[in-house]
Amino acid sequence: QVQLVESGGGLVQAGGSLRLSCAASGRTFSSYAMGWFRQAPGKGREFVAISWGGGTRNYADSVKGRFTIFRDNAKNTVYLQINSLKPEDTAVYYCAVCRFLGAQFMDPGLWDYWGQGTQVTVSS
Repeated sequence: QVQLVESGGGLVQAGGSLRLSCAASGRTFSSYAMGWFRQAPGKGREFVAISWGGGTRNYADSVKGRFTIFRDNAKNTVYLQINSLKPEDTAVYYCAVCRFLGAQFMDPGLWDYWGQGTQVTVSS
């Protein structure tokens, strides 16, 4: 049974930093894509970042240069380092994993498994 557990969210002032973690269990995910999405109140789930099994990483334009995704395959864990936080980054952040993904990786409907989410709130 696949399980994803996020941690690391919280309340932070604008300009601050957070590191989110997502521990995956139930199988080996080294060949899986692992990613982060976020959902602000009243909005749809939005792609943030992806770490492909081969090591390539992609980011949403809105977070490039501020967010870094990285993974530790030995721990089946993916991280999201968030710097220079802005109030508009306030959202519930979800991690997800997927065995097979293509060019439509930003579509949340294509991902296989999801965590329960962790709240990030940025005060101005």
